[in-house]
Amino acid sequence: MSHLAAHEAAELNELLMGCVNTINMMAVYLNQVQDQELATMLQRHYASHVQDYNMKVEWARSSFGSREHLQVMPLDQTTYQPTRLEQMYTGEYPSVRPEVKRHGLDDRTIATGYLLNLKRAGREYAWAAFETTTPQLRAFLEEGFRMHSHQAYEVWYYMARRGWYPVNRAPEDADRTMARIYQQVPHHQPEAFYNEADAFHRNVQYGYNLAYGYGR
Repeated sequence: MSHLAAHEAAELNELLMGCVNTINMMAVYLNQVQDQELATMLQRHYASHVQDYNMKVEWARSSFGSREHLQVMPLDQTTYQPTRLEQMYTGEYPSVRPEVKRHGLDDRTIATGYLLNLKRAGREYAWAAFETTTPQLRAFLEEGFRMHSHQAYEVWYYMARRGWYPVNRAPEDADRTMARIYQQVPHHQPEAFYNEADAFHRNVQYGYNLAYGYGR
C-alpha cells in the first residue's frame, strides 16, 4: 500500500523529473562555463540539488521519507541596497538575441537558463507544498522552495551586476500612491478587538433582556 496520497505521488513525480533535468543541465553548464565566479556558484549549488533529488527518492521509496535535513544556504541580505540601485550596473545594457544554431553556451546563456530553471522549480515546490497533506513532506518541500529562492537571488545578483538583468527603479509616485491607498490597521492584536466587541454585544443583549423582562 502506498504511503502517499495520489496527488502527493503525482506532485513528487513532477518534482523528481524537474530534479533530473536540473542536474543534467548543471552538468552541461559546468563543462562550458568560463567565468570563475559563475563556475564557483554553480559548483556550490550543485551539491544541494543532488541532495534534494536523493531525498525525494527516499520519499518515493520509504514511508518514513528522508531523515536528512536539506542544506539551504542563508539569504545574503547585505548585497542589495535599494538606495544604490542605479549603481548596480552603470553601463549600457548589452543586447541579446537567441541563436537558432549554436555549438556551445556562453556565460550569459548559462546564467539565464539556470535562473529561469530555479524560478520555475521554486514555483512548483511552493504549489506542491500547498497540495501536500503529509506534514513531513510538506515541510521538506517548503525547504526546497527556500533553497531555490535563495539560489535564484544569488544568480539574479550576479546577472544584474553585469547588465544581463535590467534593474529599474519604480516611478517616483508609485510608493506614494500605494501609501495613500492602503492604510494600516490600528489594531495590532485583532483578536483583542473581537473580544471587546463580543463583550459589548453581550452587555447590549443583557440590557435588552432586562428591559423586556427576558431571562427573569
